Amino acid sequence: MRVLVTAASKHGSTAEMAELIGSVLAGHGLEVRVSAPGDIADTDELDGYDAVVLGSAVYAGHWLGAALRFAARHAAALAARPVWLFSSGPIGDPPIPAGDAVDVASVVAAAVPVEHRVFPGAMVRSRLGYAERALIAALRAPYGDFRDWAAVRRWAHDIGAALTGTADAGPTPPQAGSTVSGPGA
Repeated sequence: MRVLVTAASKHGSTAEMAELIGSVLAGHGLEVRVSAPGDIADTDELDGYDAVVLGSAVYAGHWLGAALRFAARHAAALAARPVWLFSSGPIGDPPIPAGDAVDVASVVAAAVPVEHRVFPGAMVRSRLGYAERALIAALRAPYGDFRDWAAVRRWAHDIGAALTGTADAGPTPPQAGSTVSGPGA
């Protein structure tokens, strides 16, 4: 079974999450390609994949344009296979923004995903330009890496189990208090 994992990432943090998801899926014996949305050229290219994991960094409550364009361009192909969506966006503790911080209604309507999961993101000052740092200061948003690697890993494991039929793989809610960190942990 072939799986495409693709995620739009502005500064690399969401791409790192996609790499971890791909690694976990490969551990389930799946053939996995991890690629940026812009690297998947046309609809025919999805014909070789049995499932897709599509994600995006979230800025101001919205997915990045590259992920939105990918979902629109491949809507028919996505609707014809199992799709999981993930968003990397809220930062801080408590998360900012609070509540439903991600507007992906158009993607959900087109792709009809098995699940959409929102994970905490990262805001690393050294990766941001001057205008982005000014916006972060104006919003009083915190800097830091708030990604929950254990939750991402569990979710990817659930996807792998669902695709291989190795377990009852219903969605696993994120668990608080995890001590696991980093993609390789």
